[in-house]
This record gives sequence, structure tokens and C-alpha cells, in this order.
Amino acid sequence: MNNWRLKTLKVFVFILAAIIIGRLFYIQVISGKFYQAQALGQQAGFKEIQGERGQVFLSNSRDSKGEADTDDTKSLAINQDDWLAYAVSSQIQDKETFADVLSKIIGGSKDSILSKMSQSDSYAIIEKNLSQSQVDSLKKLNLANLYFQDNPSRLYPQKNVASQVIGFLGGDGIGQYGIEGYYDSQLAGESGIDEQLRGLNSINSSTDASYLNGSDVYLTIDYNIQFEAERLLQAAKKDVNIDSGQIIVMKPDTGKILAIAHYPSFDPNNYSAQRDFSIFQNSTTQKIFEPGSVFKPFTMAMGLQEGRITPETTFVDTGSVTIGHDTAYNFDHKAYGLQDMSGILEKSINVGAVWVEQKIPHQTFMDYVDKFGFTKKTGVTLQGEVSSQNQGLRNGSDFQYVTASFGQGIEMTPLQLTSAFCMFANGGNLVKPYIVSKVVHGADEVNTQPQVQNVISSKTASEVTTMLTNVVKRGFGTGAGIPGYYLAGKTGTAQVPYPDRKGYYPDRTIQSFVGFGPALNPQFLILVKLDDPKVPESSLSAAPVFRKMAQYIIDYWQISPDY
Repeated sequence: MNNWRLKTLKVFVFILAAIIIGRLFYIQVISGKFYQAQALGQQAGFKEIQGERGQVFLSNSRDSKGEADTDDTKSLAINQDDWLAYAVSSQIQDKETFADVLSKIIGGSKDSILSKMSQSDSYAIIEKNLSQSQVDSLKKLNLANLYFQDNPSRLYPQKNVASQVIGFLGGDGIGQYGIEGYYDSQLAGESGIDEQLRGLNSINSSTDASYLNGSDVYLTIDYNIQFEAERLLQAAKKDVNIDSGQIIVMKPDTGKILAIAHYPSFDPNNYSAQRDFSIFQNSTTQKIFEPGSVFKPFTMAMGLQEGRITPETTFVDTGSVTIGHDTAYNFDHKAYGLQDMSGILEKSINVGAVWVEQKIPHQTFMDYVDKFGFTKKTGVTLQGEVSSQNQGLRNGSDFQYVTASFGQGIEMTPLQLTSAFCMFANGGNLVKPYIVSKVVHGADEVNTQPQVQNVISSKTASEVTTMLTNVVKRGFGTGAGIPGYYLAGKTGTAQVPYPDRKGYYPDRTIQSFVGFGPALNPQFLILVKLDDPKVPESSLSAAPVFRKMAQYIIDYWQISPDY
């Protein structure tokens, strides 16, 4: 009997051991991954996170050669925390005390907080736009059923400075206009999953999600030059009552943009307050215009490059020229008599520009218009750049080429004009303007390389530069001169065409001046464009603005005098 009981016990123990071993085998081997995941789920939490939007910087200083100090930057677009506090009202027993404690930190009355809590039992928004310090103070109270949500917002610390360049981040989280629009996909942070450990090892256990952050963009814009350019446009509004205006400053050897200034501007922090959306447009890249007499140097370059004229070639100006039934006149209806080619630019003689154009076949003229970049976009990395194909001129009459020779009936953007004008300062090269020096993502950095293309000979460029120097020295551009320095440039007065029919407004003009310096060793090039100044003799209103901008750069960079 005892033997039977012992055998039964052994069988029972064997079966129990088999069950335990089998269960362990099932748990550890067959279902091991399942239980491992369950254990991990108890130790770690997962939540979806969004990387921060990249920031935008501009240069804050330059050395005497105009080169940027990359370690000295100003923030143009950054992110800031925008905290929201909310409560689950239904779970708060003593609402009076709860509201009283909150009011002492976030401000406002206790009754106001109670009113908010009464509007929702599950999700009552207590306060928006809390600062980080307010959030920290509230968290120290350890108030049950009070929660926080961070909704990062975009901040533009420089406010109106370079507003048309930077653009803004729209309410839908998509970049609009300028840099914010063009680089939206690179600036935008990526979404990902953040793992947060629980328990004893939970301290500082969140994974580093910085790899999800968007790229940072560094602009070539010099803050000080940009600020001065915008100040000069504001002064032009006061002095000559312009409707609007733009100033571009560029390095003529590389196309590096140092300033793109607008009047009027706007504050990207409050873009929604604007009612006229056209103010968001960058007029230097998104609006075309007829340049007027600042185009004459290009007509002159065509004649010189083709060998049809030399600087010493002369002609007799009679004050007008008739082609078929149409007649073109000098802007002042004067006749200047015997003139050499430099005199045409010095006195801005329309008939002289026509005389040069008539020595060039129309197709050749149009080929140069293409070559100088007036029928294609510059490729600058700003959202929404436009360009005219100048198709009307390409298929135009003889008289359309007549007017195009002195800048009427041919269209371009201010940036196209500035880019092309650089060829006179740099020995004959068309430069591709660029406004971003580098894009940085973590340890990766992509730097912009200047792009230049030779379009005229250095001899032609030098001959035109000499003529442009004479314009400032003894021509209509004397208002742009600075004692001790040789500067080169050209004045321009353009009529404004009607938007919906042929012809021009009788009382509206665009005044411009494009120039560079020092003429013998150009370090900067400036375009000043003033839209419809309303004072007598306004045809020369842009030259003094150029002079002030040039003087500022000369002093800023400590450029030595020529004589």
C-alpha cells in the first residue's frame, strides 16, 4: 500500500514538473517576444513628436573687405514655446481654491478662471500663451487635474526688418513667401516616435529627438546694411513721397546679396493684421517693370561688343527720331548736337541709344537680351520669383526695338537688372544672385557656391564702366558722387504703363539709379528704385539715395579713398 502511494506521488510530482517546465517553455520560448513586449510596455511609453522648425539667421557684421563673420549672426526667424494650461473640471473638488491659486500666478481674477472651468467638464482651457517661467511655477504646485500643452510658435525678433525676404509661417504651419516659403520643406521638422522609460530608470530617459529638427538657413544679408537701406527708403517716403521703393545691395563679383529692402514693409509676427496681401510680395523678384534709361548701358555694351561703335564714335543728336508713323524724343525734348558715346550715357540721350540700336540687327539685340538674363528667372532661392519672356519685343516692330533701346517696352525684375549690371563691374560676367550662404542640418552643411557666366569681354565691360564713371563725374548722375571716390552708375526714369490697356500714365514715373564702387576696384553694387516720387525734379531723386547708401558702406567697410 505504501509502495502504491509512493508511486502515485512520484507520478503526480512528475506531471506537475512537466506542466511547470512546459509552461516555462511556452512563456520563455514560444511566447517570449510577446511577454517581452508586454514588459517593455510597462517600462516605456511612446508618443508621437514633431521636430522643431529650423531657424533663419543673417549676418550681423562684416570686415573691411565685406566678408561675413559667420560667428556673428542675428536671428531672423526662431521658435518659441507657447504654453496652454487646461483642467479637467469634473474631477476638481474644491474649484474655488483651485482658481484662487491659479489666479495668483497667471493673473486675472478667480471668477474669470471659474467661469472658464464651468464651460467644460472635461477640457477647460484656463490660459493661453503662458511663458516658460509661469509653467514652471504652476508645475511646482502639483495641482491635480491641471495639464499643460506646448504649441511652439514662430517668432521674428527683427520684426519689420527684411520682412519681404523672410516671409512668414502661416497658421496652417506652412511657410509663405520669401525664405519661409522657398525652404519650407527643409525648415519643417519631421515627425517621429519618442520612447520614454518608466520606473527607476526613467530619469532623463527620453530619446534625443534633435535629428527630427528642420535645417537652419543662414542668409547672406548683412543686418546693418539691410537696416540702413530700409531707413533710407523710409526717408524717401518723407522727402519725395514715394508710393513704394526697393534697394538691392550686392557683391558684383559673386552675386552675394547683402540687402533687399522694401518700403512699405510689414511685421511677420502680425501678418494676419494686413489687409493688402500685395505687401507680402517681394517686389524685387515678384514684380516686373520697364527700367527706363538704366537700360542704356546694355544697349551701349551690345554696340561695343559687336564692334559697331567705339567709345570715340560720334553722332549728331537732333532731339528726335522717326520710324514710320512714330517718333521718339529725348526725355527733355532737347537736341544735344555732336556727342560721343560717353555723352549718350552722361546726358541720357534717348536718340543716341536708338542710334546705337539701329546698328544692331534685331535678332542680335534679342540674343543679348536673352544672354543678359532678361528673359529667364535669376534662380534666387526666394518663393515666387517671376520673369517676363519679353515676347512682345521678340516679335515686335522696328519702333518697339527703338523704345527698348532706352528701356521702354522691355520688362524685367529689379533683381534681374541688378544681376546683369554686375557684368560692368566684374569684367563681363553675369552672376547668379544668391541670398543663402549655407543650409545646416545637424552635422551636415551645404554651402552656396557662386555661379558666374561670361557674357561680354572685359574690354567692353571696362569701356562701359568708364562711361558710367563719367555719368557720376560730370553727367546727370553727379548727385550720386562722393568726394575722393570714383563711382560708376546710371540714372533712370521710366514711365508706368497702364495695367489694362496700351499707353502710359501721364503723371507717374519710376525713378532709379544703379551704380557700383569704387569704380576701379568694385566691392559693392547698389540699385535704388523709387516708385512714383511726387516732387518737382524727381527724375534725380534716386541718385542722392544711392550716394547715402554708398557712403554708409564705404564707412562701414573702411574702404580707402581713390584720391
